[in-house]
Amino acid sequence: MDRLDAMSVLLAAAEGGSLSKASRKLRLPLATVSRKVAELEAHLKATLVIRSAKGLELTPAGHTYVTAAKAILEQVTEAERAAAGEYVEPKGDLVVTAPIMFGRMHVLPVVTHFLSAFPDVAVGLVMTDRVAHFIDDQVDVALRIGPLPDSSLIATRLGVVRHVICASPGYLEAHGIPETPDDLARHSVISFQSVSVLSSWVFESKGAEMTASFRSRLGVNTVDAAIDAGLLGAGLIRAVSYQVVEHVRAGRLQIVLQSFEQAPRPVHLVYDSRNRLPLKLRAFVDFVVPRLRERLTEAMF
Repeated sequence: MDRLDAMSVLLAAAEGGSLSKASRKLRLPLATVSRKVAELEAHLKATLVIRSAKGLELTPAGHTYVTAAKAILEQVTEAERAAAGEYVEPKGDLVVTAPIMFGRMHVLPVVTHFLSAFPDVAVGLVMTDRVAHFIDDQVDVALRIGPLPDSSLIATRLGVVRHVICASPGYLEAHGIPETPDDLARHSVISFQSVSVLSSWVFESKGAEMTASFRSRLGVNTVDAAIDAGLLGAGLIRAVSYQVVEHVRAGRLQIVLQSFEQAPRPVHLVYDSRNRLPLKLRAFVDFVVPRLRERLTEAMF
């Protein structure tokens, strides 16, 4: 029995709360995961886990063993990183995640420059609008827009973005400029929901939130499509400032209802630093932070 391998399986099961989740995370057959845990229990002559319909629970002996196993595995990982040279020169793979449009517009250009500067580092850039989990998705660095929950992760603030309402000058000339959020009810609005569903946008007035409801005449499922429709004069759209900044500066879109905007949303670069940072991660953070800050500053209006 490979005890380090068995420790890894037990730790995955304990963190996931079930053998099936450990099986999916480790990409091993469920029977293999169950066998490795059973072999470890037989080797130790102790019951480590209790299986039930609700999942998996650690016994007192299991809690003690998992704590020790986690520390041992972290020490092994640290030793392997040092031996591989990750603390001597930037090398190895990094997984970076970012929202789709922000990733394409801002993160991707910076990453390509980073790769030119550090030829021994490879980056997997995962662009998704869902929140990726550091452990489950094996993420090293994440770009997050919006308030962050309390966690053990390190967050470096890059800047802020705004949620803005805008439309083409032609549409506003034909239909008038909305003065308050309540005016949305008489305008053509492009939303991300079905046209049969009553939609709403949240605004702020004198420090208090207010909601304006409307029934959209056009529903789309991507912000790119909403922006294209706005440019074509189909109605009002809601977007994040960096998504429309070039169109606003060129006069193709015009911002409305600015006095009712919600407070700007922060943008952070987030990474885990529970252990000593490998040089590839430190190099990435040091390289991208000033460049993304500059891009965010330039994208504000």
